[in-house]
Amino acid sequence: MLQVYLVRHGETVWNAARRIQGQSDSALTEKGERQARQVGERMKSLGITHVISSDLGRTRRTAEIIADICGCSVTLDARLRELNMGVLEQRPIDTLSAEEEGWRRTLVNGTENGRIPEGESMTELAERMHQALNACLELPAGSRPLLVSHGMALGVLVSTLLGLPAHAERRLRLRNCSLSRVDHQQSAWLASGWVVETAGDISHLDLPALDELQR
Repeated sequence: MLQVYLVRHGETVWNAARRIQGQSDSALTEKGERQARQVGERMKSLGITHVISSDLGRTRRTAEIIADICGCSVTLDARLRELNMGVLEQRPIDTLSAEEEGWRRTLVNGTENGRIPEGESMTELAERMHQALNACLELPAGSRPLLVSHGMALGVLVSTLLGLPAHAERRLRLRNCSLSRVDHQQSAWLASGWVVETAGDISHLDLPALDELQR
């Protein structure tokens, strides 16, 4: 059985300011750096062998902190990037017009083929996230990898592993530096392949996350 751990990046300046990030970027806050150190200590106790990260700055910095604690190097994989949120990237959420907010809501309210203009659909996001996860099957036997990614990206990955469509209503909360685990296994009482063991664990963090945007 292969166990793959999933971590969302630490809190960023734009998370705290309620700005839409997508594939744009902002730095980790001091709190975000602390969150990364805390999840890094937990990862060290779990014997992580590989740290694989989205190539965006906020995930890369989170991964670097974790890898330094675990004694690993970081491998970058652009398939782990956040959803491309098109024309709304970098915008404060409270400045959106009614039409723009409608575009944003299609990503979370179950709208099939919903997308922000010039952005990705949840189906496109799910496809590349599954590709990145399945690449872990090619790692050497005994590996225990960690994927560092983003809120929308990890949310659609976990949800679709549970059998939901990529565009399903968004009802899984994954806080900054929350920890999830998926296993690739063969069991008499589970479907073969990937199963979800845990999702959204923040027991390693000393302060509650304030990130409401989940970007």
